[in-house]
Amino acid sequence: MGSKKDGVGRDVTDMAMGGVSAMFATLFTNPLEVVKTRLQLQGEMKSKGKHAVFYRSVPHGLFVIARTEGLVALQNGLPAMLGFQFFLNTFRLGVYRISERRGLISDGKGRTSVLRGAAAAGVGGALGSVAGTPFFLVKTRLQAQAAQSIAVGHQHKHKGTYAALVDIYRNEGFKGLFRGVQPQIPRGAVGSGSQMVSFAYAKESLLERGVFVDSPLCLSFVAANLGGVVMTLCLNPFDVVATRLSNQPVDAQNRGKLYNGMLDCFVKMIRTEGTRSLYKGVAANYLRLGPHTVLLLVCWDQLKLLEDYLRR
Repeated sequence: MGSKKDGVGRDVTDMAMGGVSAMFATLFTNPLEVVKTRLQLQGEMKSKGKHAVFYRSVPHGLFVIARTEGLVALQNGLPAMLGFQFFLNTFRLGVYRISERRGLISDGKGRTSVLRGAAAAGVGGALGSVAGTPFFLVKTRLQAQAAQSIAVGHQHKHKGTYAALVDIYRNEGFKGLFRGVQPQIPRGAVGSGSQMVSFAYAKESLLERGVFVDSPLCLSFVAANLGGVVMTLCLNPFDVVATRLSNQPVDAQNRGKLYNGMLDCFVKMIRTEGTRSLYKGVAANYLRLGPHTVLLLVCWDQLKLLEDYLRR
């Protein structure tokens, strides 16, 4: 019974549940990802007041894109985003769930250990981010592509997810598919660790206070919202840098024309655009991560309950 309960087959199921849950959530939150990407690229390498402002806020960005490019543009890069979220969360949630089920992240009292929980989520997030980097690269470039009148950042002119992957491989080689992988590692590790630990702690705290004891769906919803806040604050600086590195133009030697790497990007952004540039698109990021976290973790929790029921 033990091998059936905790064997490789169940580990694979745990990982698949994470990827599927993330894809479900992405269907609803991708428009906010499009706006976030453009807000993060707006005013790139220019000081405040020295660049055009096409997107003043998240609602304004949604309106401008829909009015100028049509409603379908709000789902730009969706296939690539689905691919990125599948790889990211297959590892991120899968590693966390496997560790949780084996009791590797609990302390002597049965509560989630901050260090162990963060480590499990962080390792899974880093692995998932690396695996999904080609799709993050493509989704960023596709979401940045816009009508000339509202374009921000470099315009790569890819025709779709598959075409973009082929173009990048042909023009920049296999290494080019992993452009921007440097910030993806801390992005995945920090984001995952902060989200999963805050989500677990919120659930435990609410249950200890007798809140939503008989309503697991509401419990997951409230805890996921709290997890989304913490995750956004920790994640955003690395997310901006990942977006910038992914979208920058390259020279004949396939070297970035704007940034030499993660640290160079951080320094240039702070010097040119100010420290606040690291939190460009933070509202859009939370408005996406909030609902995305809720949909993702609520779906994930329900799949876990279904799996437990089917295994009885």
